[in-house]
Amino acid sequence: MTLRTTALGLALACAAAATGATGAGPLDKTECIAGAKPGGGFDLTCKLVQTALLDGKYIADPMRVTYMPGGIGAVAYNAVVAQRPADGNTIVAFSGGSLLNLAQGKFGRYSESDVRWLAGVGADFGAIVVAKDSPFQSLKELMAAVKADPAKVVFGAGGTVGSQDWMKAALTAKAAGIDHKTMRFVAFEGGGEAVTALQGGHVHVYSGDASEAVAQMAAGSKIRVLAVMSDKRLPGELSGIPTAREQGFDLDWPIIRGYYMGPKVSDADFKVWTDTFDKLMATKEFETLRAERGLFPFAMTGPALDAYVKRQVGEYRKFADVFGLNVAK
Repeated sequence: MTLRTTALGLALACAAAATGATGAGPLDKTECIAGAKPGGGFDLTCKLVQTALLDGKYIADPMRVTYMPGGIGAVAYNAVVAQRPADGNTIVAFSGGSLLNLAQGKFGRYSESDVRWLAGVGADFGAIVVAKDSPFQSLKELMAAVKADPAKVVFGAGGTVGSQDWMKAALTAKAAGIDHKTMRFVAFEGGGEAVTALQGGHVHVYSGDASEAVAQMAAGSKIRVLAVMSDKRLPGELSGIPTAREQGFDLDWPIIRGYYMGPKVSDADFKVWTDTFDKLMATKEFETLRAERGLFPFAMTGPALDAYVKRQVGEYRKFADVFGLNVAK
């Protein structure tokens, strides 16, 4: 072996050590896992970052979106923690619903401490909605009616007991001063069916999402938003709608969307991703993409997001205890 050959081999070995055995960094051959079938919220979240990264030239090739349905994100969560914990180029979409399910122990033996929470990129909020011709003109009027006779006010939403929409209705009933068990609630397959029932007078209140309400009104649905469940008024078409807090009721229900990574992803790779999201979310282009998907501003990464997620899951556990839902201890 010549000195030149030895030197070349040493240089190649050093390069491989610097970039990894495959020569690929965390932003090469990227993948986003959606924990459901195509077309839902997880898919929307993955497609958002897929478009934003490519358009902003943060990645050279389109991000691959992989679908891993089951348990509203539970299958994906378990697979990443157990089978792909160190994948530095893979991110997984999550939502507020994921955090609620974690709080109720629906993700199996894993908890909110078993992944690295990467970035929260957008938010939606709960909304209390009635038909346009409803006699209720404010949240206070609705609450007074619920308290006077719970049997005469029927709530409807796209979700069964323990779901986000059911929790919004149960919290509303609780804020009105009644036991949630006396609340009349009708579960529908989705928000569209619930809104149709609302307009037909089959239910009186819809506990849905703010962005969904905006979309329904734009499509011609005859509905009216009484309150948004956010800490401050929302921008855009709902800027004139008061929050529940403004009307005297402590009702907050943020629904964030974002991404997490496996628990053994290196600090270096994780930092590349958090730095990239920080840059990405500061651009006007990302703001536009987020708004096009019906999401309100929310931007948080790394340790700040980790603290936020753990705080939210803790709050959801308290709600689950209050409402007698199954919770992993």
